[in-house]
Amino acid sequence: LVLELNQVIIPTYGTVPDQQNLHTPEWVDFDDKTDSLFFKDGQRRIDFVLVYEDESKKITHKRSYHKKQKRKRQVYESNLINNGLHLEATRSVLDEKLIFVKVHAPWEVLCTYAEVMHIKLPLQHNDLKTRDSAFNWFSRLFRVDESIIKPEQEFFTAPFQKEHLSNFYIQDKDTFFNPATRSRIVHFILSRVEYATKNNVKKFGINKLLDTGIYKAAFPLHDSSFRHPSTDPNCPSERYLLYREWAHPKNIFKLQPLDFIRKYYGEKIGIYFAWLGFYTNMLTVAAVVGVGCFLYGCLTKDNCTWSQEVCDPNIGGNIIMCPQCDKVCTYWNLTITCESSKKLCIFDSFGTLVFAVFMGIWVTFFLEFWKRRQAELEYEWDTVEFLEQEEQVRPEYEARCTHVVMNEITQQEEHVPYTACGKCVRITFCTSAIFFWILLIIASVVGIIVYRLSVFLVFSAKLSQHISGTEALRKYLTPQTATSVTASLISFVVIMILNILYEKVAILITDFELPRTQTDYENSLTTKMFLFQFVNYYSSCFYIAFFKGKFVGHPGSPVYWLGKYRNEECDPGGCLLELTTQLAIIVGGKAIWNNIQEVLVPLVKNLIGRYSSVAKSEKVVARWEHDYHLQPIGKLGLFYEYLEMVIQFGFVTLFVASFPLAPLLALINNMLEIRLDAWKLTTQFRRMVPQKAQDIGAWQPILQGIALLAVVTNAMIIAFTSDMIPRLVYYWSFSVPPYGNHSTHTMKGYINSTLSVFNISDFKNASKPLSPWLGNLMTCRQVYRDLRYPPGHQHQYEHNIYYWHVTAAKLAFIIVMEHVIYFVKFVISYVIPDVSEKTKSKVKREKYLTQKLLHENDLKGVKQNMGKIADKIVKGADSTFRPKEE
Repeated sequence: LVLELNQVIIPTYGTVPDQQNLHTPEWVDFDDKTDSLFFKDGQRRIDFVLVYEDESKKITHKRSYHKKQKRKRQVYESNLINNGLHLEATRSVLDEKLIFVKVHAPWEVLCTYAEVMHIKLPLQHNDLKTRDSAFNWFSRLFRVDESIIKPEQEFFTAPFQKEHLSNFYIQDKDTFFNPATRSRIVHFILSRVEYATKNNVKKFGINKLLDTGIYKAAFPLHDSSFRHPSTDPNCPSERYLLYREWAHPKNIFKLQPLDFIRKYYGEKIGIYFAWLGFYTNMLTVAAVVGVGCFLYGCLTKDNCTWSQEVCDPNIGGNIIMCPQCDKVCTYWNLTITCESSKKLCIFDSFGTLVFAVFMGIWVTFFLEFWKRRQAELEYEWDTVEFLEQEEQVRPEYEARCTHVVMNEITQQEEHVPYTACGKCVRITFCTSAIFFWILLIIASVVGIIVYRLSVFLVFSAKLSQHISGTEALRKYLTPQTATSVTASLISFVVIMILNILYEKVAILITDFELPRTQTDYENSLTTKMFLFQFVNYYSSCFYIAFFKGKFVGHPGSPVYWLGKYRNEECDPGGCLLELTTQLAIIVGGKAIWNNIQEVLVPLVKNLIGRYSSVAKSEKVVARWEHDYHLQPIGKLGLFYEYLEMVIQFGFVTLFVASFPLAPLLALINNMLEIRLDAWKLTTQFRRMVPQKAQDIGAWQPILQGIALLAVVTNAMIIAFTSDMIPRLVYYWSFSVPPYGNHSTHTMKGYINSTLSVFNISDFKNASKPLSPWLGNLMTCRQVYRDLRYPPGHQHQYEHNIYYWHVTAAKLAFIIVMEHVIYFVKFVISYVIPDVSEKTKSKVKREKYLTQKLLHENDLKGVKQNMGKIADKIVKGADSTFRPKEE
């Protein structure tokens, strides 16, 4: 293997001294076969396509620059040919400046690099019997028709070795390596071939050539049009089948053909759609329970006693509330909040508590069953030992390996890109940059809070004047509602702007870190981006849920922000309804924005390109030219798709106690998301380079972290944001003697007993309203449930006994709920193994067969060789001891 590595890889770093020694591609004309996937000879398959502009056709003054660019490309293509690849060049039919270089990897090159990359290939058919599930008949109704997309044959596989070639299941050399594997091998070579050496620093790889504009594009071919099958009878038209049976909107209720997706796009794409489909299926259960809790709230809202008291003109109509801001705000009647209290009864009900506990358990089932499903896919898709054997070092990392260190394990020298001191400097710089951007987000959140505080003054002073004639509108458009909605919209815009900026910063920081492998790179970028997105998306929700209205003092001694802005207060029913509004705006706006960005942008770009080139031409265009006019997938691939779904997962789990319809909205969005992503991949984007992936990477621990945090946040939302605990304490303790006057447990009198009384004569001059109340008013009530002693009491305006009972009950509830759910989560995690017994049996069977087939054949060879040696020894001995003939 070492010799082959030297023969294949090391020559790629050699420089070519003069023009005469350069190998050039074969030049051919397009043969009008629009669906052909082969060179002009019809035998060699096109595994990759490189596109560049012919410098001789450019009208420019930078001739010396273009000459250097051309020289680098010629050296690169010559080195590709030196590595055994076949190149064929064809000029564009539509634009004579464009040149398409088609790349083919012959059998010997594929075998050599398959061994270098430790690619697993079939040994023999899987002989383990599979048992059909009891629900197999039901799932068959939603599967893709097997007569259209045939199920993939199952094989036992092993890492490819050329010396054991006869042991592998080879029926046809042309199909032994499928197109996805061929493209992956060719891309591996393209990423490591040198094109220049400057100051003893080697420059290599197709990515750098693309970045510098030497090549305009590099991509594997789609095998057909998505609109109709290929005219080539040897082409399976897999892209067309994927569009018709997977990406088309008519398949929205069908199961995904995951094996077929993996075969065409590779394991990395396959594992994403497998995870998204599994998550969507699990959301069905959560959505049903969430809708049930929502309907329960709707049915019981008319029996909500405290809301009836708010709306009752004899109770709420006689309660005058204290002003919510200094001077410009005036006194107001509690009945103004009648409509919001009715809505609050829907979300702040007993069903919310049940649903919060259910979601804490649901998320555990989701993660545990996904681990099992992921283990099955790891075996079926041959990625069980991928990270240990197959993943190669990134070319960018290899190019910077100039420092020599001693490997502690092998005790041999190896090259690394930086010393221990240099690594510390990089980590320090990157960590500082991350914290700076997080502080920038927090600063933006503080800015929005200041906006809320300042604008509330304006709405309180002006809004009632402008809508005084419309009583119906006044019920809904309160100063709190107007402030909340506008602040949520501004928060959403700020989130989107910061997303665009930080995306570029995160990529620069990760590039500077220089991770060793592509998995390390993606995991590092994932952690940074999610940390930022977590603060960016969830900070405003955390503020409303846990900080707003909690530190406001009382009317005689309010708390001020920055010494100027009076702190915000919640509605008499709490901040739960405002949190629901914030979630609806951010989740809904985010979904609309992402769909516009993901679907309309590439669609419009492709339409512009199509009408400017292909649509205006009646010429027959080749497959590679059709694909060139599609959009590139981008370096980060599915990173943003994962990020979008994980952020959604956070909204569904972290704040579900305030919005039980969140799983339903997520389910609807995801059903569309699967088909939109599939449509986008099959119709709007070039074919991605197939990549291996063992699992969903760094997203798995992030999901587990969200699941643990969700238990805490939902318990705290119920305890501190909703009004459930104060109502329960009143019902069981303070509605009856010795604290209450009712003979039986009841919710009657709850509003009157929880709104603290304040004497208006105790207002400070800075807070006293400019417009007095018309009538004989001596006291007003605090907006928030602060539970203080009334004026005239020896401890006036201090917290009363009810407050301490409620606080103790809240803390006890959080502790009990957390411990119960965490215990159930632990039991579920223990009972459900990460890998099923069926999958374990398959893995053991494969390892056994690998040892038997590969190693026993080695022993047979040794025995045969030993037998020949023994025969020679015996013959030699016979000739030695045989008597001489006289």
